[in-house]
Amino acid sequence: MGQSRIFAILSTVVVTMALIPLAYLLWRTAGAGTGVVDILLDARTFRILMNSVLLAAIVTALSAVIAVPLAFFTVRTDLPGKRFWSIATALPLTVPSYVGSFIIISAIGPKGSIIQNLLMPLGIERLPSIYGLPGAVLAMTLFTYPYILLTVRSSLQNLDPALEEASRNLGYSQKETFFKVTLPHLRPSIAAGGLLVALYTLSDFGTPSLMRFDSFTRAIYIQYQSSFDRTAAAVLALMLVALALTILALEFRAMGKASYFGSSAATRRPPSVIELGKWRLPALMFTASVVGAALVFPMAVIGYWLVRASFTDEFIRGLLQLTVNSIYVSGLAAAVAVLAALPVVIYAVRYPGRFSTLLERMTYLGSGLPGIVVALSLVFFGANFATSLYQTISMLIFAYVVLFLPKAVGTIRTSMLQINPRLEEAARSLGSGSLETLQKVTLPLVRPGLVNGAALVFLTTIKELPATLILAPIGFRTLATRIWSATDDALFAEAAAMALLLILASGIFMSIILKQEAQ
Repeated sequence: MGQSRIFAILSTVVVTMALIPLAYLLWRTAGAGTGVVDILLDARTFRILMNSVLLAAIVTALSAVIAVPLAFFTVRTDLPGKRFWSIATALPLTVPSYVGSFIIISAIGPKGSIIQNLLMPLGIERLPSIYGLPGAVLAMTLFTYPYILLTVRSSLQNLDPALEEASRNLGYSQKETFFKVTLPHLRPSIAAGGLLVALYTLSDFGTPSLMRFDSFTRAIYIQYQSSFDRTAAAVLALMLVALALTILALEFRAMGKASYFGSSAATRRPPSVIELGKWRLPALMFTASVVGAALVFPMAVIGYWLVRASFTDEFIRGLLQLTVNSIYVSGLAAAVAVLAALPVVIYAVRYPGRFSTLLERMTYLGSGLPGIVVALSLVFFGANFATSLYQTISMLIFAYVVLFLPKAVGTIRTSMLQINPRLEEAARSLGSGSLETLQKVTLPLVRPGLVNGAALVFLTTIKELPATLILAPIGFRTLATRIWSATDDALFAEAAAMALLLILASGIFMSIILKQEAQ
């Protein structure tokens, strides 16, 4: 059997397994008959749809309002401490949104929060509620704006300064140049980052649940928990998939059109630094305010609850077990995802064609499937066809791989494209077999992509909430699920300890990714 056929078979198996949740969800919904129409036309379904779209739209708009000025200040101006602010403004991305929700609820929530406890001596027993849309918007915006920040910052760094110089030479002011030249060239990157924010917001489960906001993810979970007939949950899940895939398609379209050409790489030079002048203090205050709200404030709240806490030995042992559980399943998911992605990448890169390209593209469907949808699909599938795997670690790992396989495929593919195929051809001409060439030539050269992909899958898996919450074996808990339940029960000190460990773990693996990128 030829080498290309082997990789074709392996890739087909991987993609087929990755499509099981979506295929089963379609089958389950089709079997509901006319009941699907009743669910789609229900007034509550329409309200949930509008809530989800409204939340995604507001969070995306506010994130852009925050991110675009921050990117401009930290890339193009003489902002004091620019290098520090460049790092600090991106760090909120390491904070899971449900951790951010816990921080907001525990700080300014109506009952038992830090502010409410401080005001208790004044006779204030309850603060105005932050639950619902306002709380969900606040939590999501503070911890997702870096998606837009990073894409816009990259665009600014690559923008040809000759375009702005030509505008200034024609007599336009710095302000006019920004709005007429710079901003139009940033629109593709703003759109790309904004669509990532919208996709994340639409698929997030933790924040709507903790903030008690009826989005698709919360409605699906409630329907799944409270009803024996879970057809309604399947229909809602399929509607969420349709919305998510629509946003994903828009994202690919925006990324594909994000090409504004200027001078060649040979003549490109760093853009001139813009002096802020009288705007230096307002720009510094704006930047510091965002970092204070999205980074300093969360860590301060966590520190407050940790100082007040009095943890028992039993809790500390439980905390260690939660950490071990989180690292264990995340490590397994990272290893399996990398192993599954490798044949797909090799087949797509070394044997390009319509079929290999189709298989690779189909792996990206996972990034359009919210975690709760994958989990719900695998519950249906496991209970009916794979009962031996139902509520096992294997099923949980399978869900993680479906969700995060695109991250491994993308990073490994980047490294694979940088390897000259003549190196592999030379090894085979010297007598090495296909497997030996893979072990001694291909894998060592693609190692940065393997490490980066594994770290990225680990980073996202350890923060994953809905799939873990629904598919984990009975009694098996992770840091993510315990933060969710502790916050729901107002056990803020316990949630703070677990949130700190989760953020530290995220930071460690983020540093691995950054180190690989720097090499």
